[in-house]
This record gives sequence, C-alpha cells and structure tokens, in this order.
Amino acid sequence: MTDLVLLNFHEVSDKVSLSRKSIYARIKNGEFPRQVKIGKASRWLKHEVEAWILNAAAGRS
Repeated sequence: MTDLVLLNFHEVSDKVSLSRKSIYARIKNGEFPRQVKIGKASRWLKHEVEAWILNAAAGRS
C-alpha cells in the first residue's frame, strides 16, 4: 500500500502556481482534485495533485 501524503493549501498553490480563487473555481468546475476536510482544515492528496499536473502537462501543445 502506498503511503498517503496530504498537502495544505500553500503547498498545493506552490506546486500548481495558481491562486486560491483559481484553485477553488477549478474544483467547483470539476477541473481540479477536491480537498479532504479534516476538521476545519482542507488538505489535498499529493498523488492526485501530481496526477493533475502530469495531465495538464500532457495536454499542452
């Protein structure tokens, strides 16, 4: 089994170079991985964010 690594918002934002507004707009449109809520904190699964980055890179022209 793979260890699950959680990223906080700032780590996600640094990885994808998007603002808070852009990330949440993409989540709302189904274009970015949804966050996991732990209490009031939002966290993202690292492997899902990295898969999104690879998918975005594969789609460039």
